[in-house]
Amino acid sequence: MKRVILAALLATSAYATLNNINSFEADFLQNITDDKGVKITYSGHITASKPRYALWQYHKPIQKSVYILPNKIIVIEPDLEQVIIKHLNENFDLFKIIHNAKKIDKNKYLAKFKNKEYIIKIEDSKIKSISYKDELDNDIKIMFKNQEENKKISKEKYIPHIPDEYDIVTE
Repeated sequence: MKRVILAALLATSAYATLNNINSFEADFLQNITDDKGVKITYSGHITASKPRYALWQYHKPIQKSVYILPNKIIVIEPDLEQVIIKHLNENFDLFKIIHNAKKIDKNKYLAKFKNKEYIIKIEDSKIKSISYKDELDNDIKIMFKNQEENKKISKEKYIPHIPDEYDIVTE
């Protein structure tokens, strides 16, 4: 009986943790596997805050910064000396995905957002990974480490600094 109560408390704790995240920061590894089994691995750092702010800083194999803001995405690619600005009607909302997650197994949650399914795995009450299929039918798996949740993050973190000499492409 004690084990059942403990398991229930841990499951409730993990779900409560998902619903109470207001900011998230972590190092990540992102694996993208195409339908032929070819895999590309990226590494970097993510910082995200409610309501809909995120900064994905890719370090390897290329350097780039992806700013996700309420109405646009800004991608800064230093190797190309280029910035892409894409205006959006709706945005990828990491926190909405996390908050919509339903438990499907021990430490495993399923979230549905914009006709996509996301599998979220939890370890030690922290988000360990998010997996999904992208619009090109690639398998995406993002694994996190050194996670910090609910840390105060200044909104200035999400202001892109674009060098004057970079080309700007607006979509």
